[in-house]
Amino acid sequence: MNLFQVRKGQFVYYNNELHKVYSVKAMFKKSVHLYRLKDMQQVLSKASDIQLYKPRHLDSFIFYGKRYTIDQSKLPEAGDYILIVKPAPDFLDHYSLNEIEKVDNVEDGNVVTTRDNGVKHSEYVLLVPGKLEGSHEIAYFDINLVSSMQQADDEALAYLSDDDVEMKPAVGDIYLDIQSSTKTMIVAMTEDEVMFGHGVKVHITELKDEDKFTLIYRSEEDL
Repeated sequence: MNLFQVRKGQFVYYNNELHKVYSVKAMFKKSVHLYRLKDMQQVLSKASDIQLYKPRHLDSFIFYGKRYTIDQSKLPEAGDYILIVKPAPDFLDHYSLNEIEKVDNVEDGNVVTTRDNGVKHSEYVLLVPGKLEGSHEIAYFDINLVSSMQQADDEALAYLSDDDVEMKPAVGDIYLDIQSSTKTMIVAMTEDEVMFGHGVKVHITELKDEDKFTLIYRSEEDL
């Protein structure tokens, strides 16, 4: 790809694996900053080293150690995840291309996410857990280059590094929620989600998005 073609949120392949662009900084030699979707590892690359991919119906990929398949024919329910593929946010909403958000409630196909974003039915596709019949593998550009053992490991949260402190928030950590300009504490957690004191619930990976959250205080530093 050429640098002028690269946009935040695009899905791209880098080193045979599916990534997402989170920043483009033209002044750097490696100007394209990526997250590897399977584990949210950050990568710096050049535009010439990546290949654009536009997600489609029945595409199946790994997001933070769990597999999902895109299903355009099914409506979401509360608790489901959606992929925003045609973002057209209203003034008070904050989301962009290929954001993955959790559904809080649904009305006539339009959803409100746990980030309090109102997303119209024409803007998103549903992410169904697991691999559906007839689905297309897009986690890898060429799956023949990936061993069966590596494929199994990639779909297990247990493989995520215990040493990745940045990806291990804890109850008591305080963040600045940039979109609402609110300082808030993590009050509860599940395996892959955190709940803040101001009522917002997000996927753990969103804490790495510098446009959404800034870490202010880490409770474990006092242990």
